[in-house]
Amino acid sequence: MTTIADRVREARLAAGLSQTALAGSAFSPSYISLIEAGHREPTDSALAVLASRLGTTLEYLRHGEDGPNEARTRLEIDYARLDLTQGDAAGALRRLKALDLDVVTPSLRVMALSEMARAHEAVGELEESVAILEPLVADARARHHHVEAATLATALVASYLEAGDLHRSVEVGERVLVDLEEADLLGTDEQLRLASTVLWAYVERGDLLYSTHRAAELIALAESQGSPRGRGSVYWNAALVAEQRRDYELAQRYTERALALLSEGEPDRDLPRLRLNYAWLLLRSEPAQPREALEHIERAAPDLAVLGSEIELARLDVERSRAHLLLGDLATAESFVKAALDRLGDPPRIETAIAQLSYGDVLYARGDNDGAAKAYRWAADMLGMMQASRQSAAAWRDLGDRFLRQGDAAAAAQAFDRALREAGFRPSVPLSSWETWSLT
Repeated sequence: MTTIADRVREARLAAGLSQTALAGSAFSPSYISLIEAGHREPTDSALAVLASRLGTTLEYLRHGEDGPNEARTRLEIDYARLDLTQGDAAGALRRLKALDLDVVTPSLRVMALSEMARAHEAVGELEESVAILEPLVADARARHHHVEAATLATALVASYLEAGDLHRSVEVGERVLVDLEEADLLGTDEQLRLASTVLWAYVERGDLLYSTHRAAELIALAESQGSPRGRGSVYWNAALVAEQRRDYELAQRYTERALALLSEGEPDRDLPRLRLNYAWLLLRSEPAQPREALEHIERAAPDLAVLGSEIELARLDVERSRAHLLLGDLATAESFVKAALDRLGDPPRIETAIAQLSYGDVLYARGDNDGAAKAYRWAADMLGMMQASRQSAAAWRDLGDRFLRQGDAAAAAQAFDRALREAGFRPSVPLSSWETWSLT
């Protein structure tokens, strides 16, 4: 159990202050020394001045974590975490928003806000999650709390990725990675997880050559310095790079290594997400392996039901639908893809367009060509509202294949053109030139 002396000294060192700097004009350095040595009991008025300079609260300096506000807030945060593990993100949000974070220490405030951002993400409110995390990352960087900044930045990069803001995702992540390198924190779990998340942002942005090079560097760093968890994160994201290069054999090898490494640690959201990604690979391998994919999906489902966001649960249902479609179980395939669409709701998302593609596939397999065409057109309208990315380019490519299969060559050509444009391939001859040539 810590004393007032311990807490004042620890808070001063954490703030990077000398005894003279903490004393300022209000106290003498010797008075601070006597407090830290346990030879002087400060009054509440003195503690209030010290607390304001140390960025903490009088209550914390006097009582530590046993103070009434600190203890009550910690208990509510624990309850909110329990709500999240039980899938009640809305309940967690209500609990966290009711807290008065002005009367607790900054570290506890960061803890509460981090859980609040996580809860917002779980209910699909990515803008709210970003609005919380941005100032937290900036503050942690300003205080040179590099590990805290890395943990927060990983969540922020992931939120920007989910929202489709790829350039900001890379920008935020790279700034914190530079801080970690300068602080000699390469190879830590926090650095490897952040670097792995930024790696995926590069993939989504279409920088495959650089992503491949970066993945090789991260694998070498993780193998030499990383823990099983850190290495698992790196192999997982290296698998995603290989997957985007259509090297499915290498992607499967990396994913199998990541599964083995992440299975060694405490259960969290990473492992079920990795199983879902592995199922995605199995459904697109040659030949497709729907039964094995379903095994991994069903193993991931219970954990994602508790730890995953609505978007992740929708992805799970889409891949379930695809697996059952490949097995010829059209009724089950349709029920799962409809469940995914219900989860995703009305907001324009790339995931919604992909789910509509899967719904169209089920209708096409049923012989409902008109219904399939309607679903594909709906997906095209949704994709038209999306920011260009490698993921949207792949979706346009898939959509073009569907239109071609239905004999709609004009729609297929438009979809393939959008795929090329969003992958970065622009027309080499301006439209005005074609119009001029057509007149000659």
